[in-house]
Amino acid sequence: MKNYFFGRYFKCCGKDGTVAFIPAYHRAAGVTTASLQIITDSASFCVPFSSEEYRDLKDGFGVGLGRSSFTKEGLTLDLEGDGVSMRGHIGFGSFSPIKGDIMGPFRFVPFMECRHSVYSMIHELSGSVLINGKTYDMNGGAGYIEGDRGYSFPREYAWTHTFFEGGSLMLSVAEIPVGFLRFTGIIGFVFINGKEYRIATYKRARTVCIKDGEIEIKQGKLRFSAKLIEKAAHPLSAPSAGAMIRTIRESASCRAAYKLSVNGETLLEFCTGSASFEYEFGQ
Repeated sequence: MKNYFFGRYFKCCGKDGTVAFIPAYHRAAGVTTASLQIITDSASFCVPFSSEEYRDLKDGFGVGLGRSSFTKEGLTLDLEGDGVSMRGHIGFGSFSPIKGDIMGPFRFVPFMECRHSVYSMIHELSGSVLINGKTYDMNGGAGYIEGDRGYSFPREYAWTHTFFEGGSLMLSVAEIPVGFLRFTGIIGFVFINGKEYRIATYKRARTVCIKDGEIEIKQGKLRFSAKLIEKAAHPLSAPSAGAMIRTIRESASCRAAYKLSVNGETLLEFCTGSASFEYEFGQ
C-alpha cells in the first residue's frame, strides 16, 4: 500500500474566538492510523486514533472519528483524553462553494505530493462547543472548510485564511516538485459580496515577493498581498511520506494585513487580528 494522507480542515470563528478541527487518515509503511487535531487561539492538541475508529459516512463527504462526526450539516464533538475534553455541536448553514476545482488543470497532474480542495468559502454557524472548560459560542459566526490529500506537505509553503465583512479569502503558496524540477505554485481566492476572484498559477499568477512573512502576488491586472504582522503560532502535526511526523506551526488567530486591487482600483484593504496563518518558508 502506498503512503497516503487525507484530512479536512473545519474552521469555526465565533464571538469567543477561533477553533479549527482537523480529522485525518494517514498510512505510512503499511500502517494505517487516524488523528484529530484541534487548534484554538491559545493552544493546540493532537489526539491519535486507530484506523478502525475512522469511518467514511454515507453522504460521501462526512467522516466519523471516535464519538465525533464531521459532516456538511455540522460537527458533533465528543472527546475525552490526551489533554483535551470536548463536548458540543456546531451547525452549518448553506455552503459557498468555489467555482470548479481550486487546483484547476493541476488536478490532472500525476504524482503530486499534495492536492488541495476548498469545500466552502464561508457559511454561517450555530451552536457551541466546550473545550477544556471554555465555551466557544458559534451562533452567528462564520465557517470555512478545506482539505488536503496526497503523501506529504510541501517542503516550503505559506497559507493564510481570514474572514472579513462581506466575505472570505485564502491564499496558498508552495514549492511544488514535479520530477527533478521545482516551481512556486499559487492557489487562492478572494470572495467579496458574492463574487469570487481566483488567484492561481494556472491563471498566470506569480510571486513578486515572499519574505519575512509577506507575500505579494501579481496576476495580470490583479495584485494581492498578505502580510503576517504578529503571529500566535501553535504546533500541529503534518504528513511526510504519509506519516504525521513533521511539526508545523499555525496561528489560528493572529494579526495580518491584506490588500486586493484590480486595474489599479483597491477592492479590499484591511488589517485584522483574527487571521489564520502558516508561514513555512525559510524555517
